[in-house]
Amino acid sequence: MAVVIDRWRRMDRATGKLVPTARDGKGLRYLSHLRDPSGREVTKAFALKRDAQRWLDEQAAQLLQGTYVHPTAVKTTVGEWCETWLSGYASRRPRTVRQARVHIAQITTAFGNRPLAAVRPSDVKSWTARLKADGLADSYVYALHNRLSQLMSDAVHDGILARNPCSRRTTPGAGKPRPYVASTEQVWALHDAVAEHLRPAILLGAFVGLRTAEVVGLRVTDVDFMRCIVRPVQQRDGEPLKSETSRTPLPIPSELALELSAAVARWGGDYVVTDGAGRQSSTWAIERAIRATRPKVDGLPEEFRFHDLRHYLASLMIGSGLDVKVVQHRLRHGSAKTTLDTYGHLWPDSDESARAAVGAVLAARADCVRTGGV
Repeated sequence: MAVVIDRWRRMDRATGKLVPTARDGKGLRYLSHLRDPSGREVTKAFALKRDAQRWLDEQAAQLLQGTYVHPTAVKTTVGEWCETWLSGYASRRPRTVRQARVHIAQITTAFGNRPLAAVRPSDVKSWTARLKADGLADSYVYALHNRLSQLMSDAVHDGILARNPCSRRTTPGAGKPRPYVASTEQVWALHDAVAEHLRPAILLGAFVGLRTAEVVGLRVTDVDFMRCIVRPVQQRDGEPLKSETSRTPLPIPSELALELSAAVARWGGDYVVTDGAGRQSSTWAIERAIRATRPKVDGLPEEFRFHDLRHYLASLMIGSGLDVKVVQHRLRHGSAKTTLDTYGHLWPDSDESARAAVGAVLAARADCVRTGGV
């Protein structure tokens, strides 16, 4: 990196040669030269040497800090980067890509024509506030913020942005309410009220923790009735589950294995949950059955969904004294943090547990003193 002296030149029409021009009174200019991490040479001209040196020092500091961005990359707009990002994201599952496109449509509406580096944390906070004011759900605004953060983080990794403007300070908060946990009586009432061919779906949701798409995608061959193990591997359309964690084999009690086996023998077909004629059921059929049956069960809220049966399973395990790692494993969460964020309020009060533990030690000490022990 260096500052060198050059001359401004112009074409002499008479001779056709380049000759110095006295643009600054001396015909001189100062060029700052540096090579970026990729080996490309970057040059910028200044009329004054001190300006050239100042710019060079700034670029050197950015190189040392790892925040350097090539001058041409600085001009990349949010819209241009979104197109580039989507081309690399297209290898994901079609449904995942469709969801990303919906999010990006919102992002480009707000920031599409702005350079990436021009998006400030204050802009992000103002954007999420507008979205909430427009009536979008807190959870959806949270998802949009996460998508913007993902885009910006990948831009930093690609070397076209120095810093991600999204952070914990700009997050709008998920706004997730505590999940509704049905009672055991309500689960059985729901089970008895739905059509008989759909009752295995209620069992798989409440006692195995399968999601709706996993329930309808569960084949008879995915259940080991002898060893009492359910192996979810695909969704309704045959697409594999998203992660290795989602494909975790799940042990079930022999009583449940017998119930499922009896349903398979009665309704036939290749799937555990059918339409009553041996054909694969659909997520729509299950959710419609829940909506139709919900008013018949005392106390079930209007917004109760099939997915809420997983919350019942979580409460059942927590109430039985199982620790967070076991619950995480059975619900196939990616991390214990997800489990605690969702169900932490269901565990016994930690303050009371700590008070009891300390109280037991003090009581034991008092007994020793009273009896003359050591």
